[in-house]
Amino acid sequence: MKYSLPQAVLFDLDGTLLDTAPDLGAALNRVLAAEQRPLVSAEEYTPLASHGSAGLLRYAYGDEFEQRRDELRSAFLAAYAANIAAHTKPFHGVGELLQQLQQRAIPVAIVTNKPHALTAQLVPCYPEFAHIQVVISGDTLAVAKPNPEPLLHAADLLQVDAANCWYIGDAERDIEAGRRANMFTVLARYGYISATDQPEIWGANAMIDRPEELLELWSE
Repeated sequence: MKYSLPQAVLFDLDGTLLDTAPDLGAALNRVLAAEQRPLVSAEEYTPLASHGSAGLLRYAYGDEFEQRRDELRSAFLAAYAANIAAHTKPFHGVGELLQQLQQRAIPVAIVTNKPHALTAQLVPCYPEFAHIQVVISGDTLAVAKPNPEPLLHAADLLQVDAANCWYIGDAERDIEAGRRANMFTVLARYGYISATDQPEIWGANAMIDRPEELLELWSE
């Protein structure tokens, strides 16, 4: 099915624009190694990467995570910030997609649950994002996704009605936030989706298996 061009496109960051799993997993393993605990394989941590520090640490530490949440999260974030872009790269096709959006004069925003300090450190590492002026982080507002407010705030800054925006993400919280914001939602199936997830019931308006497929959804 083809759809009319949106007036703005909003993207999640981890698992949608950037493949951050290698550096997130490395940070997790540095925390584990410091305590002489078994490391977590890429096959294990990659599907969890969209769930951030809490999801990764909860997987590795189980019930102990809740008892040591602040301590472990602090250690993880320090390890991650120290090597935030060592192996992280845009997914193949992201640069072309953003270039095409720019050529069409369609404004772009990033709406992520990543803390501002890390987002501000990471995004400038990639020239593909240089023209993106609106970046909303997980602590920009008092609420984060799946609350729709961060998406609505981005739309306001872009001066585009939310109903004329598309939101692309790889997690259930992304689709929920987009739907609640009355945006057209697109699930990035190439992102961090685990074997136990059920993306077919999340209610996305469309799904893509590679970033460039977004362009194929539009009737010019």
